[in-house]
Amino acid sequence: MSPHRVSAPVGGASTAPAGIDSIGDDIGRIVLDAAGVQEAEGLDAEGHVQLIAASAAAERAARTLLHRSVVAARAGGASWSRIGAELGMSRQAAQQRFGADPSAGEESAEERWLGPVTAFDELPELEAAGRQGWRTVGAGMLAHRMRRTDTQWEHRRILWRVSLDRERQDGWEVGCRAFPWIYLVRDLGIPPVAD
Repeated sequence: MSPHRVSAPVGGASTAPAGIDSIGDDIGRIVLDAAGVQEAEGLDAEGHVQLIAASAAAERAARTLLHRSVVAARAGGASWSRIGAELGMSRQAAQQRFGADPSAGEESAEERWLGPVTAFDELPELEAAGRQGWRTVGAGMLAHRMRRTDTQWEHRRILWRVSLDRERQDGWEVGCRAFPWIYLVRDLGIPPVAD
């Protein structure tokens, strides 16, 4: 058995990473820290309200991470059936919950959606758009929200991490975050090529 996987439960196959049971404890510690609660202290009404606020923020963050994980899985080739099975729902329920098309939004001369793109072809597409003066400012289901500028841009995709100091020292900035990815952009300072 792989050291990164837990054994499958009776009646179903799980691909949950080892240590998945400790996520609740980890989130609990983060919520307590965010609420400013110390272990030795009791909680008054205001302390409980602080815990509610921190817990609500953690829930929003977890919901966002789940949505971005599904988007990344789809871009990586996972089927709706596979995603639904992992979430304990039907493929139709998974697609209805997570499959909204972001490119249905409004476009303008200054902003547009680039897509459909997948994890396999998005970087060459971003590179081509960057030469034409477009930079990513958001990512959705199989698409990137692009903003037009008057310079060329370089794009890079890295795995999510806390510190981006090294990248910032090299002139990169965050274009957008789409868990588990961070999309970095760097202004090349030269005029874009014609469309």
